[in-house]
Amino acid sequence: MAYSIRTAQAILDARSLYPDSSLAEMYDPDNEWMYPELVKAHQENDKAVMDAYGFHYDMSESEVVSELMKMYQKLTEEKGSN
Repeated sequence: MAYSIRTAQAILDARSLYPDSSLAEMYDPDNEWMYPELVKAHQENDKAVMDAYGFHYDMSESEVVSELMKMYQKLTEEKGSN
């Protein structure tokens, strides 16, 4: 948990390096090269989240979403049976 809090804070810290840039500018894929600290912070956060869920780093976004939905369905089924 502490690791993901640190990585989330690193994203905020990286954003603060660019006070004259909007979020739209920072997250425009065409501008990614302009914000290397932000890209790195997000990559580290992605790794922390993948570790937290026990996912492999090579999973595609659709595979991650599918696994998260399975987890959600399992949790909601368990709550429904209680």
